[in-house]
Amino acid sequence: MEYRRSGSSGLVLPVLGFGAGTFGGRGELFGAWGDTDVAAARRLVDICLEAGVTLFDTADVYSDGASEEVLGAALRGRRDRVLLSTKAGLPTGPGPDEAGTGRARLVRAVEAALRRLGTEHIDLFQLHAFDAQTPVEETLSALDDLVRAGKIRYLGASNFAGWQLMKSLAAADRNGLTRYVAHQVYYSLVGRDYEWELMPLGHDQGVGALVWSPLGWGRLTGHIRRGAALPPGSRLHRTAAAGPPVDDERLYRVVEVLDELAAETGNAVPQLALAWLLTRPTVTSVIVGARNEEQLRQNLGALEVALTPEQLARLDAASATTPPYPRYPYHRLPDFARLDPPLAGVQ
Repeated sequence: MEYRRSGSSGLVLPVLGFGAGTFGGRGELFGAWGDTDVAAARRLVDICLEAGVTLFDTADVYSDGASEEVLGAALRGRRDRVLLSTKAGLPTGPGPDEAGTGRARLVRAVEAALRRLGTEHIDLFQLHAFDAQTPVEETLSALDDLVRAGKIRYLGASNFAGWQLMKSLAAADRNGLTRYVAHQVYYSLVGRDYEWELMPLGHDQGVGALVWSPLGWGRLTGHIRRGAALPPGSRLHRTAAAGPPVDDERLYRVVEVLDELAAETGNAVPQLALAWLLTRPTVTSVIVGARNEEQLRQNLGALEVALTPEQLARLDAASATTPPYPRYPYHRLPDFARLDPPLAGVQ
C-alpha cells in the first residue's frame, strides 16, 4: 500500500480507502447500494487491514446513520489501527434544525456520529455540502472548537464549488481557524469536471482530493457495453440514474479503451479505471466500496496495475471533454498555456 499526505497537511492516508455506503441498507438509494450487516462488514474490514487500507469513510445520511453504526461495530477492538472519516451537513429530516452547518447542528452531528461509531474522536470530519445559509465564519468557528476539544483531528469538505472552498479557506486563514485539508469529490474517467477548477485550487492551496464514486456510479464496473443489455438482477439502472448524466457515446468510447487495455494487461476494467485515478494530480485517496469480498479484492487489485504513458494517454483521449468557460475557448492556444499552464499529467 502506498500512503500520501492530504495536500500540505500532516494527515497521511492510504491511496485506497474503503467507503461504507453499502453498510446498513436502509432507504431506497442506499438499499440499492448494499445491505452489509456487522458480520459481513467485519470480514470486509479484515481484508482491508490485511491490504493496508486503514481509511474508512461514511456519513450520517448513509442508511440514516446505520452505516456509521455497522462500521463502528465492525471496528470494535481495533479502533487504534484505522482512520475514521465521516460527513454531515446534508438534510436528515424535514425540520429547520435538521439541515445545514450552523454551530448547533454541527455540535449535535458530531456528538451523534461519535456515539454511532463508538469512538472518542473522528480522524477526518467533512462537510457533506456547502451551506449557503450560514456564514462560513460560524461554520469554521464551530469546527475549530470541535478540533480544539479533541473530538475531530482534521477537517475536510465535500462537493464544494471552487468559490465555496476558496471562500472557506480564506476565512480560516483570516481568522486563524482550522483549515480544510481534504476535499471529497466526484471524479472518474466519465466525470472529469473536477479537473477544471477544483484540481488547480487543491494544488495551489494544499488541499488533497478524496475521490468518491471512482467507477462513475457503476458505469465502469465492466457491465455496461455498447449494444449489450445489463446483466439480470443488475442494480445499475438505479445507481447510475442517481448520478450525473454521461453521454452514451463517450461512455462507450471509454469502456472500449478499457476493454482493450484489459486484454493487453490482464487486469479487470474496474482496476484500470481506479489505476488511472491514482496517477492524477492532487489525488490523495480513492474511496472504493464493495458489497462482498470478491468486489473488494478486485478493487484492491488496482494497486498492482502499472499503466504506461501511452496507455494513460489513450484513456485521457477517450475520456476528454471540452472544458467550460473561461478555460474554453483558449485552452488550445499555446500563448494561453503560458499564462495558466495545466498541471503535469492533465491534458
